Amino acid sequence: MKQAAQLFKGETFLQNNLHVLVNRYTEDFLVPFHSHDFIEYCYVSEGSGFHHIVQEKIPVRKGMLFVIPVGIPHVFRPSSYDSLRDPLIVYNCLFDAQMMDRLSLFLHDLPLREHLASLGGSGSTYYSVFDSDGSIEGLMQNMYRELSVPGIGSTTMLHTLLSQLVVKVYRQKYGDVDKSITEAADFSQVIQYIENNISEAITLTDLARMSRWSSRHLQRKFVRHTGQSFGSYLQNVRVNKSCELLRNTEHKITTVAELVGYRDIDSFNAVFKKIVGQSPMSYRKHFRS
Repeated sequence: MKQAAQLFKGETFLQNNLHVLVNRYTEDFLVPFHSHDFIEYCYVSEGSGFHHIVQEKIPVRKGMLFVIPVGIPHVFRPSSYDSLRDPLIVYNCLFDAQMMDRLSLFLHDLPLREHLASLGGSGSTYYSVFDSDGSIEGLMQNMYRELSVPGIGSTTMLHTLLSQLVVKVYRQKYGDVDKSITEAADFSQVIQYIENNISEAITLTDLARMSRWSSRHLQRKFVRHTGQSFGSYLQNVRVNKSCELLRNTEHKITTVAELVGYRDIDSFNAVFKKIVGQSPMSYRKHFRS
């Protein structure tokens, strides 16, 4: 069933006469599924969770940036209800049609202007890119600082940084693909394999063989792209999936454990309690109460 979306209006958020806002938000379960009448660039800065967008549910992690056109419904959700222990932090850059007009003074290339105009019209779809070198995060942080502590030239700096963000993301999506971007895409395939085969025994050696990277290099890529070791990431993915099953099915705890790759119930209970803070049975009872 299609989920109803609340409309967020730019006049509520863009009250600084700059027609742009950059915030750093710890995602929760309170913000409703929503669309908006402005363009939004969302950058996952810390943690992991899910991005509910249109009718999709996309696992997210640090380094992912989503471009949300006008009218596209979405919302982020953290992996855990404990936002202090396992926060999902997202930088949101919002700007409206008037800012798009101002950016046209900086964006001299017709394809860029046409792309930006399409994001503000109807019929555009969202897309995402991966920040393989940290440059997108740097732009977001700089814009956030310019808005939080404005100084001489801050307005000009904001226009410049936002223009750089638009160009950077456009190049990464539609421009020539370099080695770093290709490697990031290949690593995304590794992540997708884990999510698609979560009930199976998965080892770093198997993933290294599949990706044609050495185990040591792949372990470094896990730390770089997810902020966790392979073992920690795999545990969190399995526990996140088990939480979903505990909430939405009537499976026995032993069945849930098997579906997320645990053959030993005691090991599953120990890992679940370590990450979530309570036993699987207590989690199910707490959620349903």
